[in-house]
Amino acid sequence: MKVKHPINFHKGLTFAIVLGLMVLYHNFTIGAWVYLSLHGTYGFLWLTKDRIFPDKQWEQEIPTLMGIMTFLLLCLYWVAPFILISSGTIPPLPLVAAAISLNILGVFLHFASDAQKYYTLKYKTGLITEGFFARCRNTNYLGEVLIYLAFAMLTQHWLPFLILGLFIAMIFVPNMLKKDKSLSRYPEFEEYQENSGLLFPKLFISGNRNKEEKTA
Repeated sequence: MKVKHPINFHKGLTFAIVLGLMVLYHNFTIGAWVYLSLHGTYGFLWLTKDRIFPDKQWEQEIPTLMGIMTFLLLCLYWVAPFILISSGTIPPLPLVAAAISLNILGVFLHFASDAQKYYTLKYKTGLITEGFFARCRNTNYLGEVLIYLAFAMLTQHWLPFLILGLFIAMIFVPNMLKKDKSLSRYPEFEEYQENSGLLFPKLFISGNRNKEEKTA
């Protein structure tokens, strides 16, 4: 079993799970429909991405038990739709609009940066220091955070935010630090690290680089 198998299974099942919750609780309000649209579509887009530009780290082989544990861990992401749909909460329209906007931004950053990484490394190895990665070393993770933040916003409940925080602390940040450690083998990484953010874009570059650009 590869790491991607439980992940893809979870992503592909999300639409059916959310729709099933809507039927189970007879909740067909705007909040439920918007959530189904956003999270369900994200799952299908993830599967499409895996076919077109797969992430190399998800191709690793893992024991079956670990794959099952991975799937169960990812099931925590279904807490948000459960709370939203079972409670009958109807999010106000301004919040719905904000969540949709945040989700669109997150999907754009996540998938576009992953595509840049995949096709750049396919033809040229080394550091990627331009485009989506010019000011942020993990634009794809930033996009994913925004996606799940949008889902949590629709629930208007603290628990999905806590779950997202746990994923960031226990999975996202360790993976980003592991990536930094791997990239540190490149001599130009120190300068790149100084002028880019780990998760959020670094909008202002260092004075040394400004000076170098002016004298170039």
